[in-house]
Amino acid sequence: MTSLKLFVSCPRGLETVLAEELSTLGANQLKATDGGVACVASLATLYRINLQSRVASRVLLQVGYGKIRDEHDVFRLASNVAWTDYFQVHQTIKVKVEAKGARVTSLDFVGLKIKDAVCDVFRAACGERPSVDKRSPDIRIQAFLNHQEAFLFIDTSGEALFKRGYRQETGEAPLRENLAAGLLKLAGFDGTQTLLDPMCGSGTIAIEAALIAKNRAVGLNRRFGFEKLLGFDRGLWTELCDAARAQEKDCTVHIAASDINRFLIKEAIKNAQNAEVDDVIAFSVKDIVETKPKTETGLIVTNPPYGVRLEDEEELAALYPQLGAWLKQNFTGWTACFFTGDLRFPKLIRLAPKRKWPLFNGAIDCRLFVIDMVAGSNRRKDAE
Repeated sequence: MTSLKLFVSCPRGLETVLAEELSTLGANQLKATDGGVACVASLATLYRINLQSRVASRVLLQVGYGKIRDEHDVFRLASNVAWTDYFQVHQTIKVKVEAKGARVTSLDFVGLKIKDAVCDVFRAACGERPSVDKRSPDIRIQAFLNHQEAFLFIDTSGEALFKRGYRQETGEAPLRENLAAGLLKLAGFDGTQTLLDPMCGSGTIAIEAALIAKNRAVGLNRRFGFEKLLGFDRGLWTELCDAARAQEKDCTVHIAASDINRFLIKEAIKNAQNAEVDDVIAFSVKDIVETKPKTETGLIVTNPPYGVRLEDEEELAALYPQLGAWLKQNFTGWTACFFTGDLRFPKLIRLAPKRKWPLFNGAIDCRLFVIDMVAGSNRRKDAE
């Protein structure tokens, strides 16, 4: 069976979580780097990663690699790729270039040179060239350059994998689905614990938890870029989808989500209905300090608001001590996990986390603070 070289991207900080997930899905020769994991996989595993990975952002198929000094070397590299083996001339393309430490003057110019190389290959083969579509291309070509190397990829995912197809509406600053799934995995959620999100917004954390608890493959209700590539094995793909559906199970745990904003709860319920998990999540409109546990142990995983403006920070600084008091009064025996871009959080909540996971929400430097609520053991220490 042919081995394919892949780079699977993910939110920064989740590379180790992704590597563990890829291993269970059948990938090997795993190498975690900033923003993703390089690996080797079969065609079936490539399909399976797209279908079942909860934390991946994109699955990129490597089609070219070489040492470079400038833009002209990138053009020569792209000219040597057999693009006609991967897609047809009538399909539209888009080229995206990322670089770190590369000795090039313009990424746009590099992208133009790659596009020219692709068109030259097709023109030599069939006398025609593919068209460019920057909004909704059939084929997404991606390049990554460093100070001496270039990697060329075809994106097999199409739309980013965090687009599960269930979130039709978006609240203010919604959490991406794959980041939410990664937070749950770092928190230790495996589908067997009681889970509470008391500041749920549009419901993403609770919905992803329900999908984990049901063992639902997250890609069953969407399309993928590899379906447009030459060599797409529809029989294999159907077989993998059927196998994933057969592994689904009933949710047997209590998952609750609440928010003080009535509009956001309505939105969260719509999203849960679209994901077909509304029957396993208990939604309610409630102030966080009114929320009480229904079991002696469980997990809180939530993304509290954090300010980027001074007035927001001052308002939140008053809220956080209330959260600490609420936890100590009600949630002894639980583990509370807070994902925030406010690095003052442990100091303001007056509870010491046992673990701090550095993560990024887009470009925002964040932390997942994990706090074990053991009676009398969480007095505020000098947290960073």
